[in-house]
Amino acid sequence: MTALAMPGVLPGAAPGDGPGALSRGAALRRLAEALRAAGIANAAGEARFLVLDLLGLRPIDLLGAAAEPVGAEGAARLAEALARRLSGEPLARILGAWEFWSLPFRLSPETLVPRADTETLVEAALRLLPDAGAPARILDLGTGSGCILVALLHERRAASGIGVDRSAGALRTARANAEANGVGERAAFLAGDWGAALAGPAFDLVVSNPPYIRSAAIPGLDREVRLHDPAAALDGGADGLGAYRRILDEAARLLAPGAPLLVEIGYDQADDLARLAGAAGYAVRAPVRDLAGHDRVMILVQDPARMDRAAAPGSPRKNAC
Repeated sequence: MTALAMPGVLPGAAPGDGPGALSRGAALRRLAEALRAAGIANAAGEARFLVLDLLGLRPIDLLGAAAEPVGAEGAARLAEALARRLSGEPLARILGAWEFWSLPFRLSPETLVPRADTETLVEAALRLLPDAGAPARILDLGTGSGCILVALLHERRAASGIGVDRSAGALRTARANAEANGVGERAAFLAGDWGAALAGPAFDLVVSNPPYIRSAAIPGLDREVRLHDPAAALDGGADGLGAYRRILDEAARLLAPGAPLLVEIGYDQADDLARLAGAAGYAVRAPVRDLAGHDRVMILVQDPARMDRAAAPGSPRKNAC
């Protein structure tokens, strides 16, 4: 039996060592070595995340008390987590949480892991709400973990918002994240199919990170994404634009006059979405790029003249491709 297969024992343990004798520093080194040997990028960083989270430690505990034993239970938790990581499960899924906008977010099987790319959408939205003390109504379509809405409400303390998702599990997670990050009293979460069930006062900002991967591309995704992210949050239909068609159609009646719609896009979708949005009556601003230089966010604003043309008899709006 290998060291990895033995409960509570990490690779590199001496034959006579009990699992509880392993020190924090040794556990950190052995985890990093095992992850590095498996070809996992940032092995040292991932090992540190695992040791701190699973043992309930602070960073200073690895500096001033690295010789303290992890204990049998701690060694068992680390060994189990290592086995899961080596099998291809993402670090964030093992931890059950991930940071976004410097805020902690719990995850569930129904939610995506928040990505740094999506912070580009938050940054762009905040620039469009420059007065941090001004009231604003925000709508997040396909809210998932709630990371976008929660980040926006965290920065705009007079704003309130609604997150919509079809998944009851995602809504429970989003609601818990709003409470944990101190914005629960200003956030509501509703089950619905995009904006179909919404009515009432218009919104000053609508945001969305919808599924936008082409169906045929799903099997070729990285294993960590393909096997561990919810398919409904990835698959954008045959051309990857299915969700955008719904959002463009429904946002038209949900936005206040002149209010923007911001959506995250795939790196190669700016032209296609601009064409769709123009046909649906929106004015299109230049795409916002992420830190890698890829087009990542589209800012769309209703254009009354275009809206009138889109609504005219014979308009191609509903069938625009």
